[in-house]
Amino acid sequence: MIQVTRLNGSSVWVNALLVEAVEETPDTYITLFNGKKLIVLEKAPEIIRLITEYIQKVGAVGGTIKLQSTEGQS
Repeated sequence: MIQVTRLNGSSVWVNALLVEAVEETPDTYITLFNGKKLIVLEKAPEIIRLITEYIQKVGAVGGTIKLQSTEGQS
C-alpha cells in the first residue's frame, strides 16, 4: 500500500498493484483497475516513485520477470 493525500488533507492508503493510471490535469488523478478515481495532492512523479518502491519492496518485479522467462519453455 502507498500513502497519498486527498485534497482535504486526509491520508488514504492505496493498493499500488491496483493502480491503472496516474494523470495530471492539473489535479493528480489515480485511476484504479475497478474504475474508481482518486484526486490527490501529490504530483504524478511522486506517486510513480512510491509505486515503484512498493513493487520493488514486495518483490513483484522479480516474480514477473521469472514468469515471463519461463513461459516460452515447455
